[in-house]
Amino acid sequence: MTVYSAPLEDMRFTLRDIVGFDRIAALPGFSGSDDEIMEQVLEEAGKLARDVLAPLNPVGDKEKARLENGVVRPVPGFADAYAQFWQGGWNAMPFEEEYGGQNLPISLTTAVWEMWNASNLAFTLCPLLTQAGIEALSKHASPEQKEKYLHKLVSGEWTGTMNLTEPQSGTDLGAIRTSSRRNGDHYLLKGQKIYITWGDHDMTDNIVHMVLARSPDGPPGSKGLSLFIVPKYLVNDDGSLGARNDVRPVSLEHKLGIHASPTCVMSYGDNEGAVAYLVGEENRGIEYMFVMMNNARLAVGLQGLAIAERAYQQAVAFARDRVQSRAIQGSEGPVAIIQHPDVRRMLLGMKSQIEGMRALCYYTAAEIDRANREADPDAAAKAQRRVEILIPVVKSWCTDTGLAVTSTNIQIHGGMGFIEETGAAQHYRDARITTIYEGTNGVQAMDLIGRKVARDGGEAAKELFADIRTDLEPLRGSDELAARALVKHMDAGLAAAEDAVKWLVATFPKDPGTAASGGVPFQNLMGLLCAGWLLARGVTAASAQKAGANGDAAFLEAKLTTARFFADYHLSQAPSLLTQMTEAGESVMAMALDRF
Repeated sequence: MTVYSAPLEDMRFTLRDIVGFDRIAALPGFSGSDDEIMEQVLEEAGKLARDVLAPLNPVGDKEKARLENGVVRPVPGFADAYAQFWQGGWNAMPFEEEYGGQNLPISLTTAVWEMWNASNLAFTLCPLLTQAGIEALSKHASPEQKEKYLHKLVSGEWTGTMNLTEPQSGTDLGAIRTSSRRNGDHYLLKGQKIYITWGDHDMTDNIVHMVLARSPDGPPGSKGLSLFIVPKYLVNDDGSLGARNDVRPVSLEHKLGIHASPTCVMSYGDNEGAVAYLVGEENRGIEYMFVMMNNARLAVGLQGLAIAERAYQQAVAFARDRVQSRAIQGSEGPVAIIQHPDVRRMLLGMKSQIEGMRALCYYTAAEIDRANREADPDAAAKAQRRVEILIPVVKSWCTDTGLAVTSTNIQIHGGMGFIEETGAAQHYRDARITTIYEGTNGVQAMDLIGRKVARDGGEAAKELFADIRTDLEPLRGSDELAARALVKHMDAGLAAAEDAVKWLVATFPKDPGTAASGGVPFQNLMGLLCAGWLLARGVTAASAQKAGANGDAAFLEAKLTTARFFADYHLSQAPSLLTQMTEAGESVMAMALDRF
């Protein structure tokens, strides 16, 4: 497997010239987040990703985590790597200084997390779930609970999990059966949870489980669920660890990919009941859990980008080294396959999609920063609306695209890509879960068309489209080929997206089935459109820098070529997605169930 090297040049360009990191760093509370800090953070994170995490990736795929005598034993080397990770302060980057955080922008943290995911996705899932738990506790826990748990979760000295799914309850959380009963100042839980990522391990002294369970007197369905803190070891008032709680892993799932990440079946309350502490109020568990889920969905979209980047680097290295057949022009003897036009097409397709995904992920993270930090309430509210409409797009389009890129990597390898020893297959297998967990991409489409478009009459989408049009204006009339291609296909994509929103707003209330059948094509249309928009921002910046001889000329020229290819090859498909929504969707609902 090839060495991973963080694409620092493109990361910096995306943060500075597409996202506008200087404006994010100037928001209230980010006084220490200047350009120099950004450079240092990216450089040091790249070293840890390259030298510590990436070498463990193929090891973890082969050796896998193990359950021994009721304890999950991670792959050898993971515990040492995790110690370097948390002791280096990496877990604490985006969190408040009150609990030991570094108060750095989420947009910068997102760039760093791309490195973690690209170098070793299975490892990174552990701190990812910790971060989700911190978000929920930060917003909804009592002051006493925050004081007891957040310091060590923020530092990473302890890890956290999300416990939602049960054997009879996948996406339908209203079917959860895990029960709770009051017992003095706490509750006792009984039930079983499945698919719990890093549900147990011995890398830290404690694990803090965030568990959805049924309230003692709550109504049926999702409205009767509460969120509970269930520590692996009880925590005394002085912060020391007490007795082992009544929670344990009973088995590990045997999975297609992410082998080094233990996916546990967890049992709560085999004896008297697992001691649990209510977060917030009873019967508001779904509301509180969505804080964790929305952040996790951005993180999973980022995984699609990250694995795609790792696969692309591997594909480029193989294409440069693999000599096979003579070139179609200009050579009499065998050449490296990177000289063959179709291999170049595949590589440029991968690269252009990756740069579009990177821009979309970083931009969405920056909008979270703005929603959290803008002093102007109207600006903060607009940023939050933008986050809400983009989160399902980031999660779904980036993971679908990431999976496609890892498949293309195998294709470039040819027969060698189908052989495990090359490592190409691992990226494909690891990427496959990203389209499923944290809500399948079909569920994301339902969220997008129902909650984010139809519910507000398409207003948030129209607001987005207006901003896109504003950013396209500097490119109109440009002689730059990338600018001309983007304007042409962005105009067509915008027209398709606007027609799609009108159709959804009109169709969803009276015929939700037909509208829902077009949800995934609409989601893909939005992904292409938003990526194209942000690449257009990059073309504006790269063109200006190129004209002023400011920056690396080869890098800037490559940015323009990549954006042009994305427009001509990928964005040009946007109008056909409107047809898939409005016409093919009718066929979906017309098909008799007994004829499938």
